[in-house]
Amino acid sequence: MEVSRFFLLVCVSWSLLMYSTHEMQPSQTQVLLQLRKQLEYPQQLNNWVSTGIDLCYFSTPQVNITCQDNFVTQITIFGDKQTLSQNFSMDSVIATLSRLNSLKVLRLVSLGIWGPIPDKIRRLQFLEYLDLSWNFMYGSVPNTISRIVKLQVLKLDGNFLNGSFPDWFDSFSNLTSLSLSSNRLTGPLPSSLRSVTSLTDINLSNNLISGKLLDLSSLSRLIWLDLSNNTLTGSFPMNFSCSSSLEFVDISNNRLRGQLPSCLSSNVKNRVIKFGGNCFLIDTRHQHPETYCVELESNNKKPQEIKNNNKSGGKNKNVNVWILVGVIGGIAIVLGVLAFGFLVLCRQYCPRGTSEQHLLHNTVQDNSVTGFTSEIITNARFISDAAKLGSQGAPSHRLFLLDELKEATKNFDKSTLMGEGSTGKIYKGRLENGPRVAIRCIKVSRKFTIRNLKLRLDLLAKLRHPHLVCLLGHCIEIEGKDESGGANVYLVYENVPNGNYRAHLSETNSDKVLKWSDRLSILVGIAKAVHFLHTGIIPGFFSNRLKANNILLNEHRMGKLSDYGLSVVAQEIDKNKEEDGLKSWQTKSLDDDIYSFGLILLESLIGPSVLARKESFLLNEMVSLGNQDGQKRIVDPTVLASCSQESLSIVISLTINCISPESSNRPSFEDVLWNLQYAAQVQGTSDVDNRP
Repeated sequence: MEVSRFFLLVCVSWSLLMYSTHEMQPSQTQVLLQLRKQLEYPQQLNNWVSTGIDLCYFSTPQVNITCQDNFVTQITIFGDKQTLSQNFSMDSVIATLSRLNSLKVLRLVSLGIWGPIPDKIRRLQFLEYLDLSWNFMYGSVPNTISRIVKLQVLKLDGNFLNGSFPDWFDSFSNLTSLSLSSNRLTGPLPSSLRSVTSLTDINLSNNLISGKLLDLSSLSRLIWLDLSNNTLTGSFPMNFSCSSSLEFVDISNNRLRGQLPSCLSSNVKNRVIKFGGNCFLIDTRHQHPETYCVELESNNKKPQEIKNNNKSGGKNKNVNVWILVGVIGGIAIVLGVLAFGFLVLCRQYCPRGTSEQHLLHNTVQDNSVTGFTSEIITNARFISDAAKLGSQGAPSHRLFLLDELKEATKNFDKSTLMGEGSTGKIYKGRLENGPRVAIRCIKVSRKFTIRNLKLRLDLLAKLRHPHLVCLLGHCIEIEGKDESGGANVYLVYENVPNGNYRAHLSETNSDKVLKWSDRLSILVGIAKAVHFLHTGIIPGFFSNRLKANNILLNEHRMGKLSDYGLSVVAQEIDKNKEEDGLKSWQTKSLDDDIYSFGLILLESLIGPSVLARKESFLLNEMVSLGNQDGQKRIVDPTVLASCSQESLSIVISLTINCISPESSNRPSFEDVLWNLQYAAQVQGTSDVDNRP
């Protein structure tokens, strides 16, 4: 009997010990709830306020909290990259997190965080893993990060970080992974990088890194090295030696020339080497001519370098300096007299010509329907901070060779054809350096000179926004020998892999169906993108082909608008618009976008089936949306089952106004965006209140 009591006592004590091990300290819980507030209550953290939830070891596909001895050691949160409000403060977030003295892993990915990385990040001194990727961080990388000496993984990909590449990596003795890709970092690779012998992965692709390529042979544990899409120049260090562990090297799309070291040029089993888009003397079919790289290298020389080169002759040049000055002075006087005489003759006998700017002038068609005159295109500029920020974050726009696109699409084989519309065919492909792309081919008539067409494409390339499918580059194929002839324009876009919005609205699988909050999140993102197209750049882009099947979803179900802005190179001329003038055209085009977006809202409410009966629905059933009985009859059951009545009513009212036959009754796009955000806020509050 005594033995059984002792055994029972041991079991109870053990269970209490286990409970105390898993129960989070109240102070730690307060920090996490404060973090949730500072991140503006992302929907991924709604469960944190549920009764009985122990945040220690809380785990979902997007959120993970891990504790040890009742203290938080790991925070992982993945969001959908919707920009946080102007009230957000990264400084406050770091101050809050610094209260977690046991924090070793911090991953705040795609949460819409913005602002510079504060110097006080050094307070997170016990971090071993720091990942702030795919946010909106800008400014330089603070050198105080170097004081987090235990850091093993540093990831800051997909932000807007700029300034010179930091040179304090020798502070880290345990760093294994360094990833700063898709930023705007400049300057040469730092020499301190060679001293971090623990590195196994380096990804610095898609920046503006320049200068010579470092000899990284000292990094004997290196497995992955990606320096693609920068402006590295000069020759590859021929004494570069590859460790047996090296599996992947990508130095494509730089300005490197000469030969590759033997360990990279030979075919080593299980080692992938990518070096296209440089000026190497091997595999010339995928290389630029050497002059392409030499010219950029000479343009990038610093004044001091040029000065030092000029001193190489030294004393001999100084002896003859006065002779040289006299010769140059004499030549200058002669050239001045000749230029003056030529100017007098031209004024007297030559007809007045046009300036360089007016060389862009073409026929009346060039200036009419889209409102994009040559002068406007040449002087197009951003007018909002969001536009400037967006242009920095996305991959840089570049020119593609037609051979590159043919190889990516198997010579535009029918098997790669994705579809065909009024603006041409669209193909799927994979570029040599790995990423999948979508390539649209547009036939452009003689109404544009090639020079004017290039300016229009440059304007299109300035459109950068998180909710726009990114235009990676273009290729122009001129037909015939005359540049004033027709051309094929190939627009190369990022691949957005998760299908289009209309297909998702038709989904019947309960695990994949879009609930009302999901639909609102996508609609808010697309509304932000359209508002940016209208106001983020001068001139604004209107008539943006807004359809549910032109909204593509990425792997996180984030909406991205495709087929935007195509009117700048392939407009469909409407005689009425052509006669009305620029102001009237823009007003009508703005109304077109609002009406088209209203139809997308209607599809989101009713489902894609509304398309087959659109005219009949607008005439006969639209009025039923105004009362709850009618809503129960015609609104998508998934929407009814997952929405709050207030949120639904806001969107229904907005939809009715957007598709009003009278354009004067339609809201501005600012109002569209505001109402959608308000509806999403109301729905979010309802979702929290209704959780068990």
